[in-house]
Amino acid sequence: MTDKFVVGFDGSEAARRALDFAMERATAQGATVLIAHVLEWSPYSFLTPTELEERHTRRKEELARAEASIITPAKASVEGRGVPIETALRYGHIAETLCDIAEKQKAAQLFIGRNGHSTFGSRVFGSVAGSLVQTAPVPCTIVP
Repeated sequence: MTDKFVVGFDGSEAARRALDFAMERATAQGATVLIAHVLEWSPYSFLTPTELEERHTRRKEELARAEASIITPAKASVEGRGVPIETALRYGHIAETLCDIAEKQKAAQLFIGRNGHSTFGSRVFGSVAGSLVQTAPVPCTIVP
């Protein structure tokens, strides 16, 4: 059975480092890499039927933009390196959704990049990395 590594990818330099690191590990271990991008989206708002329709249209447009500008270039950058590549594009809370993807895909490990910013907000409310370390259903590697 081949392991699967999930890489949380947002297009940043930190995410590229995490993808490269996961690719190195996947090459060494014969694993598959799943590049996952999560669009933050709160389901908790009260909208009129017209607003719901507009929101649905915006979601479809955002998914198409994310596919074209983040997922497709990331996949193209690592194809041809001998590692099977899959992708996932979802809406939701980033850490929770990455955990859900990892569980459903029966992933062996999760990888994300650390952006190095230490703002007051991330210290008070937590960061994606901090949330994943505490809640990930599989080992989580945070690449500096």
